[in-house]
Amino acid sequence: MSEVRNRRVRPAAAVVATALLSLTASGCVTVHGELEVVPTTTKTEAARALGTFVTAYNKADRTYDRAADEKYVTGPLAAIDTAKLKAGHALQPEGNPKHSPLELTDAKFTVPKKAGWPRWFVADTDSNRGTGTRWLLVFTRDAENRPWAVSYLTVLQESQVPAFDVDADGWGEAVDADASGLAVPPQKVPARYTAYLKDGGSGFAPGPYTSVWRETRKKNESRPGLATQFIDEPLTSGDYAPVALRTKDGGALVFFTTRRYEKQTASQGSDLPAINPSVKALMTGEPKQSATYGYVSNQAALTPAGSSGAVQVLGRVQGITTAEGS
Repeated sequence: MSEVRNRRVRPAAAVVATALLSLTASGCVTVHGELEVVPTTTKTEAARALGTFVTAYNKADRTYDRAADEKYVTGPLAAIDTAKLKAGHALQPEGNPKHSPLELTDAKFTVPKKAGWPRWFVADTDSNRGTGTRWLLVFTRDAENRPWAVSYLTVLQESQVPAFDVDADGWGEAVDADASGLAVPPQKVPARYTAYLKDGGSGFAPGPYTSVWRETRKKNESRPGLATQFIDEPLTSGDYAPVALRTKDGGALVFFTTRRYEKQTASQGSDLPAINPSVKALMTGEPKQSATYGYVSNQAALTPAGSSGAVQVLGRVQGITTAEGS
C-alpha cells in the first residue's frame, strides 16, 4: 500500500441550479485592514451566490463540461465532482441523457463575522432530491475579486441540522481552527477521525460513519478470495481546511475533509469484483490482480462544548476520484 500514500487528488467540479442569476458585484463588504471583524457577506449576495452555483452546476451536469462550473466549486466538492464529470464525459461525450435539473429552495443563510481571508458562509436549503433532508453548503472565497465557490456539501436529516448561534443582528460566529473550550478543536477533528477509523477507541459517538463503518470495514478486510486494505488521511490545509460554526449550545459544527484509499487484491485463481463503468473510466493500469480506489470525503461533525464529550459525525458526502489497476 505504500505506493498509494503520496498520490494527490486533483480538484474537480460541482453540484446544483434554479434561477438564471449571475454573481455580479463581488465584495459587498470593503474592509480597511484585514484584522477588522465584519460579516463575510450580505444575505442578498449569499442568495445570488447560491443561484449562480445552482445554474452552473446544472449546466455542468447536463453537458459533462467541467468548465461550466469550475469557478464555483472548490476543495473536496470540486475533487468529487470533477471526477464525476470526467467519467460522465468519457462514457457520454454528447452529454448527460439522464440530466434532471437540481433545485435548491427554502434557503436559510448563516453568515459569520470574521477577520481576514478566506471568507465563507453556510446555506441550509431544501432540494428536489429526496424528502426530509436538508443540503448544507459552505460557500467560500479568498479575495474580493473571486466568485463564491462551494467547498463543502453535506446532506442531513432535518432533525440533524443544529441551531446556530447568532448575535442580535443575526450574524453567526466562525469558530477558530484551534479554538479552546471544545472537546476537539476544529483543526484536530480530521486527524482524530482518521485515527479513530484505523484504531478505534473513544472520542466519537456511535453511528453509521463511526462505529458501524468500522465494523463494516473489518468484515470486508478478508473475504474468500479477496483482501481489502484501507488507508485514511486527513486533509487540513488550503481549500481543504476545516471550517466551523458556533452552535447555540456552545459547541461547533465542523466541516472537514478526509481522503482514503481502498486496495482490493484477489487471491490466485480468484477475480476482482466487477468494476462500475464510471469508475473504470477513471482507471489507469489494468486491474488483473488488484485495484486501488482513491476517495475524497467531506464530513460534518458536532464537537461539543467543554473539555470532554464525544464528537458526533452527522453526515458524509464522498466520491471516487482516482482508480488504478495492477
